Amino acid sequence: MRTTRTGPGRPWRGGSLLLAAALLATAACTAGDRAGPGSTMAPEARTYLLSALDTMERHSLVRDEVDWPKLRRDALGRAEGATEPAGTYEAIEQALRELGDGHSTFLTPEEAERAEDGAPDDQVLPEARRLPEGLGRLTLPPIRSDAAAGPYLRAARAAVREVDRAGACGWVVDLRTNTGGDMWTPLASAGPILGDGEVGAFVEADGTRTPWTIENGTPRQYADRWGSGEPPARPRPPVAVLTGPRTASAGEAVAIAFRGRPDTRTFGEPTFGVPTANTPYPLSDGALVVLTTAREADRTGRVHDGPLRPDVEVEWVRGSDRVLAAATDWLAAHDRCRKP
Repeated sequence: MRTTRTGPGRPWRGGSLLLAAALLATAACTAGDRAGPGSTMAPEARTYLLSALDTMERHSLVRDEVDWPKLRRDALGRAEGATEPAGTYEAIEQALRELGDGHSTFLTPEEAERAEDGAPDDQVLPEARRLPEGLGRLTLPPIRSDAAAGPYLRAARAAVREVDRAGACGWVVDLRTNTGGDMWTPLASAGPILGDGEVGAFVEADGTRTPWTIENGTPRQYADRWGSGEPPARPRPPVAVLTGPRTASAGEAVAIAFRGRPDTRTFGEPTFGVPTANTPYPLSDGALVVLTTAREADRTGRVHDGPLRPDVEVEWVRGSDRVLAAATDWLAAHDRCRKP
C-alpha cells in the first residue's frame, strides 16, 4: 500500500472556513492512509513479513491461484503492533495455511537448526527381514533430513544385503509409517531393489521438470557422497509396496518412484495426500519458509495430485496385518517366486 504524504506547509494565515475544512479533510485522509494494515509495526518487523510474503508470491506452486492483495492485507493486519520479526511468525504461518496447498510450513530459527542437525537420538532405522516363501521385507521409516543419512542408509543396505544373500526372490517395501521428511535417503535405501533409471520427477507450476535418476542404486546427486548400493542377486525382483494414511510427503515420493515399475503392485490404503515437493527459503533471522514448489510425477509421466490409491485396497485391522498378507500372497504366486 502506498502512502501519500504532504510536504511541510506554511502556517495558514486567515482565509475562508471552506479552505479550512478542505485542509482538515486532506489531513484526515492522510492519517487514514497511514493507519492501513500493518501501520503500527516496527519497520524491521514489517520488512521481514513483506520479505516472507514476496517469497511466497514468487515461488509458490499455487501462485496463480491466490488473491495476493488480500493475503498481504490480512497478514499485515495480523502482525499489527509487531516490534520485531518474531512478532510476525503467526502471521506468516497463517498466510502459508491460506495458500491451501496443504504442505507449506514455517520453521522458527530454533526449529530450522534442529532440522539440520544429525541423526536424533530417537531416529528409527530401516529394517529388512526374511519372510516365508523366500521373500524379503524392507521397512522404511521417516528421516528428518539427509544430514542424518549415514546411520539410516548403512542400516538399510546391510539389512537388505543380508536378506538378499539368503535368497530373497521378491520384496515387500513397507512405507506405511513414513510420514515424511527427506525422500532421498529412503530412496537410496530401496535403490538396489527399485533399480536404476529415471524413476520420477518434480513438476513446477510452469511445467519445468526435474527428474529423479537412480544410478547404481543411489540418487545421482548423492553418488559421490553415498556411494553405490549393492545390486540384488536376482535383478529386478517383483516388489509389493505397502501404503496407508500415514504415508505422506517423502513417503509418497518413494511410493511414486515405484509407480510404473514392471512387476510391481501397491497394497493397503490411500496415502495422506501431499505428493508435492517443498523448498526451504531462509529469512534474515534463520527461520525458514518451507514452500511447496512442485508436484510429483511417476516414470510414466503421470502427475499425482492428492492421495495415492493402491492397486489393491486392503484395510488395516488391528491384530491382523491383512495388507502384508495380501502382498505376500501376490509375491508368492509370482513367476519368480512360485514353487515348482
